[in-house]
Amino acid sequence: MRNIVMAGCTMLAFSSPAAAWEGYDRKAGTYIEIEEGQAVHSRREIEYYDFGRREYRRGSVEAVHDDGASVEIEVYDRHSGEYRTFEMANE
Repeated sequence: MRNIVMAGCTMLAFSSPAAAWEGYDRKAGTYIEIEEGQAVHSRREIEYYDFGRREYRRGSVEAVHDDGASVEIEVYDRHSGEYRTFEMANE
């Protein structure tokens, strides 16, 4: 029962509007920010700001991994054709 409640809370956290969500792309060595109000879950299109490239980019969320201590989001960047992994602040 506890696992069901935790899964429900996680789903609400990813689908509810919230303040901007900050993260880091370790491979690219750059910070990113997902704007407030975007539902972040698999097969959804998101827009994010890439501080390294100094521009907004669009991507498709391929997977979301939440182990309780951290959240990783795998994104397919439509502009570059790259798969990126964002390590997000777990607030």
